[in-house]
Amino acid sequence: MSEPRTPEQIEAEIAQQREQLAGTVDQLAAKLDVKAQAKARVRTLQDRATDESGSPRTEVLAAAGSLLAMTIVLVVWRVRRSH
Repeated sequence: MSEPRTPEQIEAEIAQQREQLAGTVDQLAAKLDVKAQAKARVRTLQDRATDESGSPRTEVLAAAGSLLAMTIVLVVWRVRRSH
């Protein structure tokens, strides 16, 4: 059989469980905060798309240019095909 716990031990266990519960509640609240998650995602994407000075990265500009060129080619092709 184990020895009975002292009131101090019980209080310490309660304090530890209270901290764990508070951490769990904070994690759940963060998961439910869709607005904060969206803002964090936007910040992450902005950080990846820009350099330290805030200018767009070369790769992003190249990708955007390629996408624009492909769109123009498809539109021209579609217009010519319909005539």
